[in-house]
Amino acid sequence: MAQPDFSPSAERNKQPILETLQTFLPAQGTALEIASGTGQHVVWLAQHMPLWTWQPTEVHPGALYNIEVRATEADLANVNVALPLDVCKTPWQLEDTPFDLILCINMLHIAPWAACAALMQGSATHLKPGGVLVTYGPYFEADVVPTQSNLDFDQSLRTHDPSFGIRQLADVQAQAALACLHLQARHAMPANNLLLVWGRTPA
Repeated sequence: MAQPDFSPSAERNKQPILETLQTFLPAQGTALEIASGTGQHVVWLAQHMPLWTWQPTEVHPGALYNIEVRATEADLANVNVALPLDVCKTPWQLEDTPFDLILCINMLHIAPWAACAALMQGSATHLKPGGVLVTYGPYFEADVVPTQSNLDFDQSLRTHDPSFGIRQLADVQAQAALACLHLQARHAMPANNLLLVWGRTPA
């Protein structure tokens, strides 16, 4: 059996993400992870939040293998079989059961801009009342001077693919508002990243 792909950045940020999630999430619930990648995050979170049930997803078929191998090796009963999911193909091919948490780590800057609107619209459809969407990654903010490392990272992303790039938080908020989601909390994270919590806009 081939070894699954490994992400050094996922290994570094999985503990800070876990610790931050534990500050505001209840003890148990159901979670959908978008763009699960190597599976390192979902396995780590499932191990340390055992009363949560986790549904990983991925658009890239090869990554589904990563997730399955890691979840199987960890012998986790609270991680469901990973599902193929492209956020831009609507409606999302999921069961109708809504989620308490939708988690999307490091996707928005390595996907076309249309994926942001699709993420917000799909999340609004699949969240339970009171549920939250959590996004994690680098963002540019109007009132915050960008670090040189983020500027360099943004340039490298756009050189690789002009549709990629670090997103302006205000632009992400505008797409969220169209889906009746609003920014509930902003958590500063290591390596110039943010963990953002989005919930339904009050009526």
